[in-house]
Amino acid sequence: MALAASLSQQTAAPIMSSQLSGNRIHDEERVWSHQPDVVGAAALKRTVPEWLSYWQAQHPAGIALGLERVRAVAERLGIERPGAHVITVAGTNGKGSTVAFLEAIARAAGKRVGAYTSPHVLRYNERIRVDGQAVADADLLAAFVAVDEARAGEALTFFEATTLAALWIFQQAELDIAVLEVGLGGRLDAVNIIDADCAIITTVDLDHQDWLGSDIEAIGFEKAGIARPWKPLVLGDDDPPASVLRHAYAVGASTWRISNDFFVERLDEAHWRWREVGFEVVLPVPALLAPVQLRNAACAIAALRSLDLEIAPEALAAGVANAQILARLQRLPDEQVELWLDVGHNRQAAQSLADALRQMPKKRTIAVYAALADKDAKAVSEALREEVDGWVVAASLAAGERGQTADALQARLAEDLPIIGQAPCMAKGIALAREAAGNDGRVLIFGSFHAAEEALKCHFPVLVA
Repeated sequence: MALAASLSQQTAAPIMSSQLSGNRIHDEERVWSHQPDVVGAAALKRTVPEWLSYWQAQHPAGIALGLERVRAVAERLGIERPGAHVITVAGTNGKGSTVAFLEAIARAAGKRVGAYTSPHVLRYNERIRVDGQAVADADLLAAFVAVDEARAGEALTFFEATTLAALWIFQQAELDIAVLEVGLGGRLDAVNIIDADCAIITTVDLDHQDWLGSDIEAIGFEKAGIARPWKPLVLGDDDPPASVLRHAYAVGASTWRISNDFFVERLDEAHWRWREVGFEVVLPVPALLAPVQLRNAACAIAALRSLDLEIAPEALAAGVANAQILARLQRLPDEQVELWLDVGHNRQAAQSLADALRQMPKKRTIAVYAALADKDAKAVSEALREEVDGWVVAASLAAGERGQTADALQARLAEDLPIIGQAPCMAKGIALAREAAGNDGRVLIFGSFHAAEEALKCHFPVLVA
């Protein structure tokens, strides 16, 4: 089946970053189905997009943190353990990449792995993967019907309902390892109804302050809520917030801290070392190119080792080398300019982007920035000020209520930025940036998952053909 057709029918998995690294998009359909041949009649009443719209309308608030509703429905669904081993991943940035490393390493070791992430870039099915393949529509439909019946009129948020669907699918898939990315915070996030065997907090920084608190200590406390008594808690910050360490101590979680209990050492352009007391391994540099990806890979390795799983060094190397995820400092093929795409949307992510740009050969760099209205655009632009030679400010109206016009975004940026122009959409923004960068320049497109989706569809029109 052709890729464009499969996407329009909502039956194919998303294009992975490895598929976007060449001069064409591979015509490959990647789906996983627990029950590919039989779907109940009730499940066929709505398509996947119709179900997603349905779930968006079932709760008066888009976000309503708390575990009571989702736990009650999970009990009625019979959800207990989505996998023989469960790892939860929280953090301000790096969650999706860390999940990708966990998934790739465990699969290289011969484990059957399920991965739940959010948000998606191109299609909702990206969020639920079994053995590296996006869930099939048939299984989503069956899961949504099961959740709807089990909720018995309980008003679930979109994230609660879809998280329950993922857990329901995983529980039937007989997984060796289930990897669950936290949606928002940790303590009151729907994923936290599951008692994980290991928890990871990648980083803690300012984001979602309206929900998690106004400072890093408050945010750290919310994220630390995924820790469990006497279970390992892997921390990816060199200096984690005191609130995280206090909570870990209070509940009896065993912390594994980067640069304290395990270490990352870059050896040369192609190799790095992961080590702890009594064990070390030299690994290839990840295909995910940002410098911060060494930390994400290191946290993934620490989590797997903390569970005493049999992961050979060869599997560690293969997983690190092969892990892929869309729009994380992803190089897009382009004959004119050096074109990069990233979903970074907060201060810490912008600082990581700046670090990555500093390590690249010096070139005239133009940013196409399309941020959501609830993000700190000033802090983001300040972090990248020294590494970007010109800015194209793009509207994000496709994001709905959270979107904003280019005028509104520009008014919120740091002062005295070299603004090249504004664009009403990503396609025009990319065209303007390419012209400004010149034949030997660099274009960085970033600002949100919505911006990444729009950019990919602009650059690869077959996606929406």
